[in-house]
Amino acid sequence: MSKISSVPSALPMETGFDYLMALYAADVLRSDGMQIEKSLPQHGHGSCFDHSIAVARVSVRIAHALHLRTDVESMIRGALLHDYFLYDWRDRLEEHRKHGRKHAGRALVNARRDFPLSDISCDIIEKHMFPLNIRPPRYRESYIVTLADKVCAVREFTGAMTDRLKKLHRKTTVQR
Repeated sequence: MSKISSVPSALPMETGFDYLMALYAADVLRSDGMQIEKSLPQHGHGSCFDHSIAVARVSVRIAHALHLRTDVESMIRGALLHDYFLYDWRDRLEEHRKHGRKHAGRALVNARRDFPLSDISCDIIEKHMFPLNIRPPRYRESYIVTLADKVCAVREFTGAMTDRLKKLHRKTTVQR
């Protein structure tokens, strides 16, 4: 099991995060599926890829800040792949109607097809929508990523809303 303390403490957190991403997730980041994620919208106006990177970064920060012993490799891979559903959920297709409840299962199927995954990574992907999906996470890493996902989603959504309000304010100010 990898430990979060294996992040070289002499390095700044961002450099340590980049090191961990290169060490544990280079195959994921280079994959065709993650390139598809770059074109898929997520919360606000960012891409699914950007969201996945943010969730991985926040997960590492949470574990580091709380000095939690974690399987860093499984946590990063699970965080990167938690939304690996590979479709635009905003399309008004019938199959996307219950995206919030079903996308974790689709992401897990896709991730298992494309990558070797630990039980922890699978649990992260499958249960990151807790409590919307009622089965609770089994591992510490799953709870960390679930929390990080919520933090990032709120940050992305409120950032997009703030941008819209600023744009609306500029329009009304110009029209006066």
